[in-house]
Amino acid sequence: MDTQLTYLAWSAFLCIVLWLPYVLERIQSQGLKPVLNYPENPPAPAVWAQRAQRAHLNLVENLPAFAALVIIAHLIGVDAGGGAALFFWARVVQAIVHILGISYVRTLAFAASWVGMLTIFFSVL
Repeated sequence: MDTQLTYLAWSAFLCIVLWLPYVLERIQSQGLKPVLNYPENPPAPAVWAQRAQRAHLNLVENLPAFAALVIIAHLIGVDAGGGAALFFWARVVQAIVHILGISYVRTLAFAASWVGMLTIFFSVL
């Protein structure tokens, strides 16, 4: 498997596990039974857990475009490993600093992941 597909797989894995922090916080703070029963007025999650959920949702929103670009690059034989690596590592940093509440670094990491996608886009034109 080439580099760009490897980073796509790792990005998908990041998306698969990024929901765990906020769900585990809900279970820890409310207990398993209330979380599974969808109470009408649940207590607000911890602020860090809210940020974890937003970090996950942001990756969910960006992963399809990244995947499409990587697959196109792979199909036409373009090496987009550098852009894919930039996207993945920037998303790892973005998730960590988003959960920690470090706003400016979070924005810079998101911008770096966006640059990674643009790099792939312009390499397939």
